[in-house]
Amino acid sequence: MTAYDALASVYDWLVPDMLWEPEGAFTAFAGIVADLPAGARVLDCACGTGQLAVGLALHGFDVTASDASPGMVDRTRALAAAHHAEVRTAVSRWEDLRGTVDGHFDAVFCVGNSLTHAEGATGRRAALAAMADVLTPRGALTVTSRNWERLRDRRPGLEVDDALVQRAGRTGLAIRSWSLPEEWEAPHHLEVAVAVLDGGQVVDVVGERLTFWPFTHRQLTDELHAAGLEPTSSSHGPDVDRYAVVARRSDPG
Repeated sequence: MTAYDALASVYDWLVPDMLWEPEGAFTAFAGIVADLPAGARVLDCACGTGQLAVGLALHGFDVTASDASPGMVDRTRALAAAHHAEVRTAVSRWEDLRGTVDGHFDAVFCVGNSLTHAEGATGRRAALAAMADVLTPRGALTVTSRNWERLRDRRPGLEVDDALVQRAGRTGLAIRSWSLPEEWEAPHHLEVAVAVLDGGQVVDVVGERLTFWPFTHRQLTDELHAAGLEPTSSSHGPDVDRYAVVARRSDPG
């Protein structure tokens, strides 16, 4: 069981509005998959509740979704069934991808701050190498991340969402508490809780303490290089809160 198993039932309230439905999640990455042929093989290897995986499947891609959390994979399967989308699923850590997914992929996605849960530089390099290993020679890896430099400079403590959020007819409120040590390499912690309300009354509260290891954009670039990947685009900037990096094999053959 992973920390995200506990959060699986309330994860929707932690996802931005534009990414909450499969179509919105697909639209956010449409530019990245625009050059892929119809039916291209795509792996979402930190699928969460499956919004991106299902969105890609509904647009004609051959999709596999994996996550280390069985609870998240169950949510992905349920979402795919609700949308009558064909999505293969697997419970898998990044390091185990080669043994749990079949073949190679034209595009691999690792989105939603997932990579920060790899344990430090050693863990990130192992995860990125495993993702690179399941790419086709000309395939592309897309990684998204918070801008950890910006967040650490801001040093948030307790954060409460400034508005109630509606998800599938239910109302919820997310609360986060950050613990950020001075050393970049030390384990960082985020305590997150979601209160679900009905008629103005709290009916359920789900929380979990997440451990993460932040990294700089420069570190991510270097670690992609170490995995044999060459970044081809990045939306990183000093004033952005989140960014995406697309990388391809350095030796496509």
